[in-house]
Amino acid sequence: MAISVLVMHSDSPLQNEELLDLTIEKVADRGKCLARHNGQVVFVPYALAGEHVRVKVGKRRKKFVEARIVKVLDPSPDRVSPRCEYFGSCGGCTLQHVSYARQVQDKHRLISETMARVALLPHLEIRQPIQATNIYDYRNKMEFSFSSYRWLLPEEIASTETFDTSFALGLHPPNVFAKILDIHTCHLQGDRSTQIVNGVREFVRQHNWSPWNWRRKEGFLRHLIIRQSATTPDFMVNIITSEHDLERMSHLGNYLIPHHSFVTTLVNTNNSTSAQTAFGEYSKTIFGSGIVRDRIGQLMFEIAPDSFFQPHTLQAEMLVNIVQDLATITPKDHVYDLYCGTGTMGLSLAKHAKHVTGIELIQDAVLNAQANAARNDVENCTFICGDMLKILKPDLIHKIGPPDILILDPPRAGMHPKVAACVSELGARRIVYVSCNVQSQARDLLTLSKFYRAIVAQPIDMFPQTYHIENVVLLEKKA
Repeated sequence: MAISVLVMHSDSPLQNEELLDLTIEKVADRGKCLARHNGQVVFVPYALAGEHVRVKVGKRRKKFVEARIVKVLDPSPDRVSPRCEYFGSCGGCTLQHVSYARQVQDKHRLISETMARVALLPHLEIRQPIQATNIYDYRNKMEFSFSSYRWLLPEEIASTETFDTSFALGLHPPNVFAKILDIHTCHLQGDRSTQIVNGVREFVRQHNWSPWNWRRKEGFLRHLIIRQSATTPDFMVNIITSEHDLERMSHLGNYLIPHHSFVTTLVNTNNSTSAQTAFGEYSKTIFGSGIVRDRIGQLMFEIAPDSFFQPHTLQAEMLVNIVQDLATITPKDHVYDLYCGTGTMGLSLAKHAKHVTGIELIQDAVLNAQANAARNDVENCTFICGDMLKILKPDLIHKIGPPDILILDPPRAGMHPKVAACVSELGARRIVYVSCNVQSQARDLLTLSKFYRAIVAQPIDMFPQTYHIENVVLLEKKA
């Protein structure tokens, strides 16, 4: 009979493939859990705080090691069965093994720790997160990637079957840039999205359209983006290719119309660069309007292929209400909505303000915002296209007037340090900072703390089953 031996070294450095029995202390950044062995930090994914687990040591870093679970020896009562067959292999959502109540609890604690450690705000009031009512099938936008390098599942590797690894359409495995997991089901966006992924895969393979090869920088198919409205029948398929081929796109349109009649518009975006991003130089509408319409509160919004729109429509309405409550706008106030996207926030707040000025980098988003203002008969909003780093200059402030209230909703990376410094000097009496990345938000709050005092934070969970959470922080100008 084979006997497995658990090797336990008391003082020597941990070795690759070494087995350890650990007790998980807590959830750390990006959803990984933290344990310690003889004082050395060990990060373990797919665990829960309080669990006793057996792990195998993997990568060793200067200050920590990474390990993977071999066996859960003593499971947490908050451990649940994942819904997705690709859980553990797909990087799309990594918390399906955690009960939703525990997910939110852990996110709340992480916000508190990050604000104390990074923003130096250990006593900031952080309210309980507002939970989502729909924790699956909630995303209005998903980005899938084509690749000529397919990632095989563990059971596929273990089998004797031969697999074609030259084509994949799906999502990246966790922390893997070079390959794509070929998925046939995704629970983040819903059944219609899954139908499109599988239908498009079958169509392009039948027609021998080549997927992108990132090493050779060649191939036709790059990304498949699906946008669907939560409040209208609008459904967009946007296929990103390395070149625009009208004949091929027409064939794809002729396939989609009869086989997936719920698709209301097909867009082709051209990305001829080597950058692995789901954006391009230009987009062409193959059929339909080329936009998706969605409603937040009483307002209807047009969303272009490249425009930012909050990914959880139902929670987005709650987010607008939170910002409105914290900002306490008066009819005399000039509101700056920085990184305004399609104008969701600014247009929703306009009825309370004297004027709203939105600034956004993406031209199509600005055009959408202007169209959204006209569609909703909002006349006290102005939208400006420009790079925040270049446009927030004294001549612009002199021209349009300084802000009384500032709304910040920057990309995940946060604000450029020079933009954060400039924002500090604009003189607004109140800032409401919205972010889906608490780390970058905390860093920016530290910069803003020279002139502003953080009052309260209100998290809202826009991303169930993932480690992300939206956080809204109110700041007031110091005397």
